[in-house]
Parts: sequence; C-alpha cells; structure tokens
Amino acid sequence: MTYLVKRLELAVRSEMDAIVGVFGVTALQYTALSVLDRHPGMSGAQLARRSFVSAQAGSEMVAVLERKGLIARSPHETNRRILCINLTRAGRDLLVTCNQAIDVFERRMLDGLSGRERDRLEVALLSCIDALSRSNGHTSGSNGGPRSSAGRLRGTPPARPHARRSSQLGQKGQGAAAGGS
Repeated sequence: MTYLVKRLELAVRSEMDAIVGVFGVTALQYTALSVLDRHPGMSGAQLARRSFVSAQAGSEMVAVLERKGLIARSPHETNRRILCINLTRAGRDLLVTCNQAIDVFERRMLDGLSGRERDRLEVALLSCIDALSRSNGHTSGSNGGPRSSAGRLRGTPPARPHARRSSQLGQKGQGAAAGGS
C-alpha cells in the first residue's frame, strides 16, 4: 500500500511541476503561495513548516518568490524582528492561474472515480493521515497546508475536483527543489 501511495505522490508531483512550471514556479513554490493565500502574514519558519519543506529550503524559497515579485515581507506590528510574508497582487494573480490549471489536472486524475468513490478515497486518506499523526505525536489536520476556498488542502492529490479539494497528503520535498529559479 505504501508503495502505491508513493507512486501516486511522485506522479502528482511530476504533473504539478510540469503544470505550474509553465507559469514559472515549482510545485513547492505553488504550495507556498497557496499556504500564504490561506494564512497571510506568517513568518518564514511557519511558511516552511506548512509548505512541507525544511527551514533552509523555506528560506531559499521565500527569497526566490520575493525576487519574482510574488510575495513581499514586512516587519510584524509588535515584534519587528519577525518578517511577515504576504502575497503580492502578482502572486495572487499567478495563484489563480495555477489553480485553474491544477483543477483541470485533478479532474482528469479522478475522472475514473464516481462521486461516492472520491468521497471514500478522501475518508481513507484522511484516516491514514490521522493515524500517522497520532502515532507521531502530531495533531491531525494541523499542518495548515495550502487549501482551496472550501478549506481543503491545495497542491496535493484531491479526492474531489475544484473547490471541494481534499486530502492532506503533503509534498514532502526538501532542499534545493524548493528554491527553484
């Protein structure tokens, strides 16, 4: 079973990299933009955790996204040592464009499943994540990953297309892949 999950993760990651790469970002950068859309004003450390990358990879990714004009950093209101990260207008526009392309991919990926099968897949995946989270001492569903307007995790394999995106399978990319160019 874990082999199948890994194959799906790799296939989804590869497809997402190809899709969002057309727009000049990596799948991990797309994930970070999605996280910031849901949680504006977070620190670089928070963004790294919620984007499933190491602190070092997160720092590199923030620098790249800032150079591209997709995010901006500003001092926290009460703690000037903390830099809060927010999407710029260009970042929001790019995210909308990427989301539309990812939605097409997700519909294609799930095309062979009925609505009921998609629901069952979502429940099964979330159950696996919850079980592993509990056994690792993490709280379920607290990763704060990128989510659609319906509160579902974005940038990951969905159990339903478009606004009803689900599953909390994160992209566990680390290192230089997060930075991109």
